[in-house]
Amino acid sequence: MKKVVVESFTMDHTKVSAPFARKAGTIETPKGDIITKFDLRFLQPNQEAMPTAALHGLEHLLAGFIREELDDVVDLSPMGCRTGFYLILVGERSEAEVAVAWINGLKKVLEAEEIPAANPIQCGNYKDLSLFGAKEYAKIVLEGLMKKYN
Repeated sequence: MKKVVVESFTMDHTKVSAPFARKAGTIETPKGDIITKFDLRFLQPNQEAMPTAALHGLEHLLAGFIREELDDVVDLSPMGCRTGFYLILVGERSEAEVAVAWINGLKKVLEAEEIPAANPIQCGNYKDLSLFGAKEYAKIVLEGLMKKYN
C-alpha cells in the first residue's frame, strides 16, 4: 500500500509565528502543469482560532478579492483548525507575491460593505457569516503582515 504524507502534518505547529504566507508544496500534473499550495496562516496555531462566522465571512470575501489580485486561483479554503486558509494556484508563485496579494485582499475586506453570496441560494450556511468578525480578524492579521512583509 502507498504511504501517504499529508504535508500540513509534517510542519511543527509549535515553531511557527503567525501571521505568515508559506509555500506548502507544489505538484506537477501528468500534463506538466504546476499546482502550488500556500498556507496563509492568520492566527497562531494551538493558541487562537477564529469563530466560524468570521472565518466563513473571510472565505466569502477573500474568494473574490484574492482572485482580483492573483490569476489562476484554483481555490481558497479555510483550515479545519480555523487558524488560516489554504490557497491553491496554477503555476509557481513566490511567498512574497502571495503575501502582497493577501495584504491587498485584506485591505479590501476592511472596505467591504457586505458579504457576497450571503443568501440561501448561493451559500450552504448563510446564517453563519459575520462581516464584523471578518473585518476584526482582517485588521489583526493585516497589522502583523505589514510588519513582516513591508
